[in-house]
Amino acid sequence: MSTPAPRRPDVLVVGAGGSGAVLAARLSEDPGCEVLLAEAGPVPRALSDFPGGLLDARLVPGAQPGNAAVRTFPALLAPGLPYAAARGRFLGGSTTVNGGYFIRARRADFDRWSVHGDLWSYDRVLPLMRALETDLDFGATALHGGDGPVPVRRTDPGHPAAAAFQAAARSLGHPDDPDKNAQAAPGSGPVPSNTVDGRRINTGIAYLLGEAARRPNLTVLGDCVVRSVVIRRGRATGAVLDHGGRRTVLDAGEVVLCAGSLSSPHLLHLSGVGPTDDLARHGVPVVHDLPAVGAALSDHPQVTVEWAPRRPLPPPSGSWLGGALHLSSTGGAAAGDLEILQSLVPIMGLVGGEPAAPGAPLPLLVSALAPRASGTLRTVSADPDVPPRITYGYLETAADRRRMREAVRAAAAIVAADAFGEVSGGLVDPPPGPLDDDDLLDAWILARLGTSQHTCGTVPMGAAVDGHGRVHGLTGLRVADTSVLPDAPLRGPAATAVLIGEVIAGAVRAGG
Repeated sequence: MSTPAPRRPDVLVVGAGGSGAVLAARLSEDPGCEVLLAEAGPVPRALSDFPGGLLDARLVPGAQPGNAAVRTFPALLAPGLPYAAARGRFLGGSTTVNGGYFIRARRADFDRWSVHGDLWSYDRVLPLMRALETDLDFGATALHGGDGPVPVRRTDPGHPAAAAFQAAARSLGHPDDPDKNAQAAPGSGPVPSNTVDGRRINTGIAYLLGEAARRPNLTVLGDCVVRSVVIRRGRATGAVLDHGGRRTVLDAGEVVLCAGSLSSPHLLHLSGVGPTDDLARHGVPVVHDLPAVGAALSDHPQVTVEWAPRRPLPPPSGSWLGGALHLSSTGGAAAGDLEILQSLVPIMGLVGGEPAAPGAPLPLLVSALAPRASGTLRTVSADPDVPPRITYGYLETAADRRRMREAVRAAAAIVAADAFGEVSGGLVDPPPGPLDDDDLLDAWILARLGTSQHTCGTVPMGAAVDGHGRVHGLTGLRVADTSVLPDAPLRGPAATAVLIGEVIAGAVRAGG
C-alpha cells in the first residue's frame, strides 16, 4: 500500500469505509489493476497508529460529540426535530466509529433487491458473505466462513444483564436466536460483532493493513477530499481532489464512489448528476439529469428505553453490546421488523467515551426496521462545503407510529419480566402513563426520537444505478456503498456494506 504522488489509476475509489476499503483491496488483488483509494480522513499505516478510543469495542465513537474521527451532517428527523447524523471520517469510515454490530441482511431483503440483478439473490451472495468473514464461534460451515478478513464474534451472553435479558425474552415466549447470521426465525440472542477481545476490527484494519499494504499497485491517500467527479461526453474521466494543500484534477480509468449514503449522492450532485431543476436552481452546472439521486432516503427510527440496575453491575469486558431481540410488528415482516438492542454501557458513558457510569440507568435501543424510504437528500449549494439538506421523514404514517409503539412496549415488557428483575429495579423511562395511552406514547417517542444511523437508498439500484453499481446514462462511474440499496435492510447494514464492496469488486473484475 504505497503513498507516492497520485498517478493515473485504472480505478479511483472514493472513500475507505465499509465498502470502499473492501473494494480497493479486492481490486488490487489483480496486479495489473492500478488502484487509488482516496479517504477524506486520516489513514494510519499500522494498527499501533490508531487512537485507542477507536479500537475499544466498549465504546461507540460516533456517539461522542466532537470526536475527531466523526463528521456530522445536519438533518431533520421529523418536522421541527433537528439532528446531527454522524459518519466516520477515518480509515474504515463508519465501521471505525459505529457499534461493531455485524448482522447480515435477511433473505427477504435480498429477495427485494435481486429484482435489480441476480447478483443480489441470497444464493448468489451467500458465498461472498462466507468469504468476507472468519466466524470465531461457528467456524467454517455451509453458512459461515473460516478464513475471511473480518473476524466475527458474538457478544458475551454471560454478563448478568445479558443473561437476564435472554431469560426475560424466553419467559415472554420469544424464541432463542443463537445465530443471527443464519436465517432462522427471529428471536433473542447474542449480537454478531466485528470485535474480538475488546478490539473493534474495522474494514480498514481487516482489508488494508495486511497483505494489501504491500501491494505496489494500491495507493491509499489519507486527508484527500474528493470535490467532484470530472465527466466529459458522458464518461467519468477522473476527479477533483484536495490533497496536501493543493487542488488536483486526477485522471482515472474508472471512478467508484464509496463515500457513504450521505456523501456519495452529494458528490454526484456536485458533479452535475442529479435532478436538473434542483441543481440548476442552486448554481450547479448540470451534466446528466438523474432525478433519483437523493430523491429517497431509507433509515430506521430509534428511541431509548432506560431501566435502573438493582445492584452495581460489572462493566462489559468485550463489547458495549449485550443481547438483541428481533420480533415482528403487527402485520410486519416475518423476518422481524422490530429490534431491541441491549447496551451494557449507560448512555452517558457512550456519549462521554467511558465504558462505565456508576449509578446511571442502562438503555435498550429500540428501533423499527421496516424497509421504508421516507426521507430525501437535496443539494442546496454549488459550494462543496455547504452540506446537503437531509430529511428522514420519520413517523409520518400511522403504521410508522404503531410500529414504534409496539417496539417500545415490547422493550418495557422485557424490563417488567420477573426474569429481568434479577438485575433490574424497574423501568426509568418511559413512565407508566404513556405506555397505556397511544397518544401519550406517540408524544414520548417524538420527544426522544433518534436514528439508528442505517441510511440507505440515496442512489438506489433500479432508479439510479444498475445491479453492478453503474450509474445510469454514464460510463466509467459506479457507486458502491449503502446508497445503492433501494431501502434499508431488516437489520443494521454494516455487514451489508462490506458485502456491497465484495459484490461490486467482483462485477468490476468480471468486466460487468
